[in-house]
Amino acid sequence: MTTTASIAAAGAGFHSLYRHGFARVAAVTTPSTVADPLANAATVIEAARRCDAQGVAVAVFPELTLSGYAIDDLLGQDALLDAVQDALDAVLAATKNMLSVLVVGAPLRHQMRLFNTAVLIHRGEILGVVPKIHLPNYREFYERRQFASGHGVRSEEILLSGVPTPFGTDLIFEALDVPGLSVGVEICEDMFVPTPPSSGLALAGATVLVNLSGSPITIGRSQTRHLLCQTQSMRCLAAYVYAAAGQGESTTDLSWDGQTSVYENGVLLADGQRFPTETAVTVADVDLELLSGERARMGTFEDNRRVVGTAHTYRRVPFTLAPPTRDLGFARAVERFPFVPADSARLAQDCYEAYNIQVHGLLQRLKATRTSKVVIGVSGGLDSTHALIVAARAMDMLGEPRTNILAYTLPGFATGAASKAHAHALMDSLEVTAGEIDIRPAAKQLLADLEHPYSEGVEQYDVTFENVQAGLRTDYLFRLANHHGGMVLGTGDLSEEALGWSTYGVGDHMSHYNVNTGVPKTLIQHLIRWVADTGEFADAVGQILRSVLDAEISPELIPVKDGQTPQSTEAAIGPYELQDFNLYYTLRFGFKPSKIAFLAAHAWGDTTQGDWPSGFPTERKNSYELVVIRRWLVVFVSRFFGFSQFKRSAMPNGPKVSAGGSLSPRGDWRAPSDGNARVWLDEIERNIPID
Repeated sequence: MTTTASIAAAGAGFHSLYRHGFARVAAVTTPSTVADPLANAATVIEAARRCDAQGVAVAVFPELTLSGYAIDDLLGQDALLDAVQDALDAVLAATKNMLSVLVVGAPLRHQMRLFNTAVLIHRGEILGVVPKIHLPNYREFYERRQFASGHGVRSEEILLSGVPTPFGTDLIFEALDVPGLSVGVEICEDMFVPTPPSSGLALAGATVLVNLSGSPITIGRSQTRHLLCQTQSMRCLAAYVYAAAGQGESTTDLSWDGQTSVYENGVLLADGQRFPTETAVTVADVDLELLSGERARMGTFEDNRRVVGTAHTYRRVPFTLAPPTRDLGFARAVERFPFVPADSARLAQDCYEAYNIQVHGLLQRLKATRTSKVVIGVSGGLDSTHALIVAARAMDMLGEPRTNILAYTLPGFATGAASKAHAHALMDSLEVTAGEIDIRPAAKQLLADLEHPYSEGVEQYDVTFENVQAGLRTDYLFRLANHHGGMVLGTGDLSEEALGWSTYGVGDHMSHYNVNTGVPKTLIQHLIRWVADTGEFADAVGQILRSVLDAEISPELIPVKDGQTPQSTEAAIGPYELQDFNLYYTLRFGFKPSKIAFLAAHAWGDTTQGDWPSGFPTERKNSYELVVIRRWLVVFVSRFFGFSQFKRSAMPNGPKVSAGGSLSPRGDWRAPSDGNARVWLDEIERNIPID
C-alpha cells in the first residue's frame, strides 16, 4: 500500500537538476596575463572553485588559456612552453577534489610540432587533448606561423607529466553516470568553416559541443559568433558552449570582449556580460534528455550519420562525474506559458502567424469545397469568439459578404446573460447574419424521452444532462448547414482535445472544419487580444473582444441559483495554464511527469520570478506549489492517456498552428484509442513528492 511517507521518500532528490536529465555547464572567461602561464593557472583554479561550488559539470575556458592567445612568436620560446607544463601541473594538483570537467586552452609540443590544444581535466587527471584543426592565416591572424594543424591527428597519444594521454581530433568524452553527457571539442576557427568538426562529433554522439575561442572583437563580430553558435547547436541538436578571450590579452593591434554564451538546439540559454573586467562564469543548465529525445525522434539525424559514416572513427574517453544530488537551483529560464512567449516582439510575431495560419486554412477549405457560407455557434466564450473573427477575416479575403457567416446563439438551461450579450454584441458588430435558437424545449423533450430524472423535476445535473445540451447545439448547427448550404465551423481548441473536454460525435467534438484545433487555450486569449489591439476590425469589435477576455471560462451547462458560483471548467479539469504546460512537454518532448513537475515548479513557484507575456493581467498572475502541480498533473495524464484518445482519433480537419505540436491522428500524434495511463500515474507516485 502506498503511503504519504513512501511517496515522500520516493521523491527524495526531486529538486536536483541532475535527476531530471539536466547538466550544468559554464562558459568562463578569465583575465589573461600575457605569457605568464602560472598566473593564468591561478585564475583558472579560482574559476574552477566557483564552478565546483555551483555544481558545474563542464567548464569551458578561452583559447590558449594558459599562455594567452595574442603572444605571437613568444610561442616559439621553450621557457614559455615549459612554464605551460608547470601551469598544467598546478591546475591538476588544485582540482583533484573538484567536480567540474575543465576544458582549458594550452600550446603543447607533440612530435616536434606545436599544437593549439584544448586540455580536458577532471579530478586532477587529464582525460585527453584535442588539437585545433583550422588555423586562420588571413587578415589579423597568423596561426600557421606557430602551430601545426590537427588535421589527420587521430588515435594518437601525447606524453604529459610522464603520462600517456589520448590526443587527437577523434575524442569524445562521456560521463558514465550522467546519461547523455557526451562532450565534443573544437577551437575557435573550427566553428567558422563550412563543415565544422563539431558536426562530426555530434553525429558520433556528442551532445555538449564546446568552443575555446580567441576571437578578437571588431564591430559586428559578436553577432556573427552568436549566429554560428545558434545555427550549429540547432543543426547538431546539441548544446553549444562558447568562451572567448577577454581582458588582459595583448592590445598591440587588437581588442577582446570575452564573449560567453550557451545555446541549446538553437535557443540561447545564457549570455555573459561582454568586456568583463574580472573572471566571468556564465552558467546554464542544458537538457540532455531533450537533446537525446530530439535526435531519436528526428530520423534524419541518424540518416545523416549513416550517410557521413563517421561514428566508428571516434574514440570514447569515459569519466565518472559523480554529480551532486542536492538542490542547486535552476540556471535556466522556463516559460510559464510554453505556447506563449513572454518576449513581446516574439509574441506579436507568433500571434500574426497563428492567426493567418487559421484564416488561410479556412480560406483554402472554403475554396476547395466551393462553399461560400459558414455556420457557427457563438457562446460568448473565448473559443467561439476567436473562430468567429477568423471566419470574418476569411470572408473578407474571399470577397464575400460577412452575412455569409450564419452565427447562432443556442441558449440552454444555464446560459448566462453576460455571455449571451457578448455573443449578440459581437455578431452585430461584425455584421454577420445573427440568429438565436433556444434549445431548452428540445432538450426537455429529449430528457423526457430518456426518462431522465430532470424531466420529473429532480435537480440531477449529470453528464447526460450536460451532453444533451451540447449535442443538440451541434445537431442544430449541422442541420442549419444542410439547410443553408454551409459548412459547420468548429471552435474547440487544442487544450480541450488534450483533456477530452468535449461531447463526442454530434457534440462540440465534431464539425466540418475546425480552425482552433491547433491552438491551445492559453494562446487563444493572446490571439484575441492581438486582434483587438491591431485594429483588424472596428473599434466596437475590439471593445467586445476585451470584455470576452475578462469572463470566467465555463461550459454553462449546469444551472446555478442566486448566490451560487457558476460552473467552472478549470475547477473540474485544472487551470488551463498548468494543463497547457503539461501538454506542451508531453506532446513536444515526451517528458516524464516528474520532469514536467520539476519544470513547472520552477516556472510557477513564484509570481515575481521570470517574465510574463506582454499585457498579461496582474490579477491573473498565479503561482502554484508542487503539491498543486502534482494534483493537476495526475488529472492531466489520467485524461490525456487514460480515455480521451478515442475522441482525437475521430477529430475533424484543421491546421497545425504551434511548433509545440498538434493532436491530429493524421499529423503529430498517433495513439491507441484503448490505451491507459498506468505507467504515467506510477511514475508520478514514485518520483514526485507530495510536499
